[in-house]
Amino acid sequence: MTPPRSKPLILTALLAASFLINLDTTLVNVALPTLTRELGADTAQLQWVVDAYNLVFAALLLTSGSLSDRFGRKGMLLAGLLVFGAASFVGGYANSPGELIATRAVMGLGAAMTFPATLSLLTGVFTGRKERALAIGLWGATGGMAIALGPIVGGYLLEHFSWSSIFYALGPVSLTVIATAAAFVPRSKSVTAHRLDFPGLVLSGGFMAVLVYTVIEAPNRGWTAPASLLGYAGAALLAIAFVLAERRADQPMLDVRLFANLRFSAASASVTVGFFTLFGFIFLMTQYFQFIRTYGPLSTGVHLLPVAVSVAVGSAVGTRLAITIGTKAVVTAGLVLQAGFYFWVATGLTPTFPYGVIAIQMVVYGLGMGLTIAPATESIMGAVPAHQAGVGSAINDSTRLLGGTLGVAVIGSVYASLYGSRLDTGLPKALPRALTDLTHQSVGMAYGVAARLAADGRGPAADAVRRAATDAFDHGLSIGCVVAGVVAAVGALLAVAFLPAQPPQRPQTHHRSARSETVAQ
Repeated sequence: MTPPRSKPLILTALLAASFLINLDTTLVNVALPTLTRELGADTAQLQWVVDAYNLVFAALLLTSGSLSDRFGRKGMLLAGLLVFGAASFVGGYANSPGELIATRAVMGLGAAMTFPATLSLLTGVFTGRKERALAIGLWGATGGMAIALGPIVGGYLLEHFSWSSIFYALGPVSLTVIATAAAFVPRSKSVTAHRLDFPGLVLSGGFMAVLVYTVIEAPNRGWTAPASLLGYAGAALLAIAFVLAERRADQPMLDVRLFANLRFSAASASVTVGFFTLFGFIFLMTQYFQFIRTYGPLSTGVHLLPVAVSVAVGSAVGTRLAITIGTKAVVTAGLVLQAGFYFWVATGLTPTFPYGVIAIQMVVYGLGMGLTIAPATESIMGAVPAHQAGVGSAINDSTRLLGGTLGVAVIGSVYASLYGSRLDTGLPKALPRALTDLTHQSVGMAYGVAARLAADGRGPAADAVRRAATDAFDHGLSIGCVVAGVVAAVGALLAVAFLPAQPPQRPQTHHRSARSETVAQ
């Protein structure tokens, strides 16, 4: 049993590890324009600087979670942090986009090893529902704040140092977290000596890799293109094969019957919806602040602070409310707030919209996000047997990654198609083809074309291009927000219909048995 006085130190170490992995989710994004200038990266290479990390991260989550249950969660945590930090430091020395993409893939491996272990170790130490809910609330708050603070940290480093500093910085930070975790986090693994489920490991990794890769590439290939349809079919076949293999295995890595428990499956769906809207928010609002409001990277991050603070508050409060009034009510309220935010933004966000009102809107969204994710995560981990805490945590993390990837792909596709079609109707007919193509790349490129025209003394044409680009961006942003709002609203309806309010009552002896499934070594 963990001494009560050591629990704050354990929690601090695990939250620091979670913060580090979540921070990298958005830290690198602000450096993408700089990478174009410094390394000559094209659009496809920039995409893979981000997606190589996400793809490997998603593909190996379940594998890492299962191996941590089998061989030890603390060891997996420390090894993952070492891989993550070393790969990040090496990435700072990259001389080409290909080298940087390779190091980002290795960072994804380190993240997959680290992240499930943070949550499984946390739930192994904090076993009572109230203390576990508080700890998971803080874990969720830490993750939300890290994602929102990524642009601030990245913007500060870019304004004062080279792009390499973003990667160098994570190396020593990782070593600090490793030292803290090594000193305070107890060893933990399943007491039952299971054989490794090799078919389950291979099929789960293949399913996630094919699905995430297909979603990443779908906006470029087309959602109904033959390659995309083949990817969906391949992912479905691998998922079916995984389920069949797990049902037939004597010692499966995951008891798939767990998905029949609505506290697990409905909560997982809520997490997916929450991260769909979160990454849609980041995609849309960072462009709005940087292109339309002309904020720099650091200023953009600072203006996103209301989201970071309100996510933290919502996460900390949400898990406590879930105990008193029920998970269903809290998660539903959170999804309703997210939907309300998007519909509110869709009705009136303009280039001159008062930031004070935008800040209030972001507080509404951040509270909704916190009220959704942390209680849903607490529900997921409460439904998972203690000896499979690593796999349960990995499933929670997989839903986060899948939801975020879908959010960027779907909302990005909606925005891009609407931006392009509206832009075509507003551009001057006499604009050269080369400049027209540039305006279609992004609203920022369109503003650059307008500046070039103005410098050449073609003021009326420059004004027309700027008006057309701004109108097209507003149109794409508004409809993208409507799509995200509809997804959040559907998620709220699903939570009302399927998410149980409270866990079933169990005999006290069962609780003692569950806690004994995982032991300190």
